[in-house]
Formats: sequence, structure tokens, C-alpha cells
Amino acid sequence: MDPDREPLPDDVEPMLAKPGGLPDGDGWAFEIKWDGVRALAFCADGRLRLHSRRGGDITPRYPELEPLGRALGARQALLDGEIVAFGADGRPSFERLQRRMHLTDAGLVRRLAQSEPVVYAIFDVLHLQGHSLLELRYEQRRTLLDALALAGPAWQVPAYHRGDGAALLAATRAQRLEGVVAKRLDSPYRPGSRSGAWLKVKNVRTADVVVGGWLPGEGQRAGRLGALVTGVHRDGELRYAGRVGSGFTQAELDRVARLLAPLARADTPFSGTQPPKATHFVEPRLVAVVEYGELTASGTLRHPRYKGLRDDVLAADVGPPDA
Repeated sequence: MDPDREPLPDDVEPMLAKPGGLPDGDGWAFEIKWDGVRALAFCADGRLRLHSRRGGDITPRYPELEPLGRALGARQALLDGEIVAFGADGRPSFERLQRRMHLTDAGLVRRLAQSEPVVYAIFDVLHLQGHSLLELRYEQRRTLLDALALAGPAWQVPAYHRGDGAALLAATRAQRLEGVVAKRLDSPYRPGSRSGAWLKVKNVRTADVVVGGWLPGEGQRAGRLGALVTGVHRDGELRYAGRVGSGFTQAELDRVARLLAPLARADTPFSGTQPPKATHFVEPRLVAVVEYGELTASGTLRHPRYKGLRDDVLAADVGPPDA
């Protein structure tokens, strides 16, 4: 009997990385930055419970991950990682993951779990066999994670690299991956914090934006949605961040239009600079992910491209892009 044994916590907020440049010096480890959605896996008594970054239970969406609980057997663990979908080219595809993120129909979920499966990329362990690991060093937690030998059809523990982050970043750039995450070897796990002990270094600029309206299309899109009108929060106010009209499939245009229809409002949700006069305003509740070239001096996105909607981030929490 272990007198210090503790039950798994009901929920934990994931630790987040700050944007930054590639750190110099010793004492850092580097991981690939996956283009997916964050998920915490609570495993006990052979069962799995998945929580999103916001704490919602997303277990029913990914039935192919349920055997992970059985793979751990009698071991009790809380894992941190990213749910990723891979495209036909073998690279992570947020667009493909979107097809899984918002499903509620159990039959369709089961079918897509077969035809478009996801992979859970596990990069940390926070609780193990009744003991919190939050205060352990990152390298200690990774040693314990590796010892679990978690390799399955829908889950893996990707390697991390001590030092030489420039080489890994160059490799991810060559493979057109999003970038790397640098983590201090001596860093404890700080739930809910965006710590400088973890740095995300991107090859591709991406940003979360709030959808505050839409513009009618022209040409082949005449009479339907043509572009999203987006914003980000600055000083507690929603500020216009530009329009996004590329990156949509026809099916996605129709889906987004259906989601926006009940959110229609008569007045603008934006403060300060306003979007084009033809904008149809909506309640600012939906969050989209976009790739972009750069930011203008006024804070709008240049050459943005739509990647998808996400439900693991609250609209109120969407601030200015990293750079």
C-alpha cells in the first residue's frame, strides 16, 4: 500500500509555449511542432478519457484512441499530447483533422475513424501510478514517458532532441512542417501557464482569428459567402484583422455559411477601424485558424489563407498574432 498515492486529477490545464526564436546554449530539448489539437489523456483501469485544451470531454470523437487505455493496463497515467491527422502526402493536415473535430453523429464518427484516422502524438506525462510529476524536470518526465513504451496503431511518442535545434528546425522546414517547440530540460510543468521555458519556433506563420462577419462572393461565389471578416482582441476590444477568402473548399464554404446564419447581427462587433461596408456582421463566437504572410503596420493579416474552424479556443481568448 502506498500511503502517498493520489487519484488522477479530474482536469488539468495544459502548459503552453510562448512564441520566440530558436534559443542558444545548452539545456534545451527540441520537439516537432504538430499541426493538430491539444489533448490530455486520463488513463485508469484500462479506460481512456480525453480532454481538450478547454477541458471538454472529446473522447467520443476519437474511438480509435480508446485502446490506449487498455495498452497501459493497470498503470494509471495522465498524458499530454496532440491529436493529429495526416494527409495523403504524409504531413499533418489541420484541414483533414477538421472533418473529425466537430462530429457528433456516432455512426459517422466510427466510419471516419476507419477511413480518416488520427494519431495521438504524446510528448509528456504529468501523473503516473498515483504520483504527480508536475515538479519533475522535463527530461525526467520524458524518461518516464519513454519507459512506458507507448507505441500503437493510433498513438506514438515522437522523439525529442537534446541540443542542435537549428538542425531539427531546418529538417522541419524541408519537410514543410510547422516548426519546433524548444523546452528547457530543467523545466517543471506549469498547468495553464504560457511559460518562457517552452518556446514555439515556427516555419509557417499561423494565427487564430475571431469571425466577426462575412462578405458576399463574386464570380463563381456570387450569391454566397465569399470571405470571412476577422478580428483579434486588443485591450479588451475586437479589432479588425482583415478578410480571408482563400483556402476554402466548396463544402467548407457551405458549412461555414450554415454556422454563421444564426449568428447574424445588425451592428458591428469591431471597435476602431471597420471592415468593408458590404460586410454582414455576426456575433463573434467562431474561431478560425489561418496561415498568413506578415502583419501590416495597422495589425491586419497579409495574404491570409483559411485552414479551418476550431472549438478548443474561446473567441474571448484570441489575441494578436505572434508576429
